[in-house]
Amino acid sequence: MTIELRTISADDWRVWRSVRLAALADAPDAFGSHLQDWADASEDRWRKRLSIPGAINLLAFDGDGNVPVGMATGIPDEGNGSRAELISMWVSPAVRGRGVATALITAVARWAASAGAATLTLSVMPDNLTARRSYERNGFTVSREPGDLLPDGRRELIMLRDLTSSSP
Repeated sequence: MTIELRTISADDWRVWRSVRLAALADAPDAFGSHLQDWADASEDRWRKRLSIPGAINLLAFDGDGNVPVGMATGIPDEGNGSRAELISMWVSPAVRGRGVATALITAVARWAASAGAATLTLSVMPDNLTARRSYERNGFTVSREPGDLLPDGRRELIMLRDLTSSSP
């Protein structure tokens, strides 16, 4: 499958909105945000989300370049300049297993390394084994760092990818 990745800005908020709402509807337990939190969000809120200082926002499009099939964002870690974080990662169920996740992760890792980060981090729900396996295939390992506390008392898992080595 041919994938085209596009870096988007706040001006692309409408297409980002459609993908983000699809992600929240498809995988409500995979994100810290909920569909009802964003369904009626104003244009200003969407633009603000796409204007995180120093971030990269990516959309993956199908081979024709018309249909968005995935998304990811890389943000600098404000508390640790040697780290960046992968957030808002999602791939449409229709194209899972076709390399879209790897393309998005690779692009965010390249962005992070070029920005001077030595480590790319992410948070994943502890029971999201499919996502976890995808991240592991792309060079991430589970960290001992405690993730955010979830309402049920569990914690998100923190995963790390070393950006200083040549492996994935």
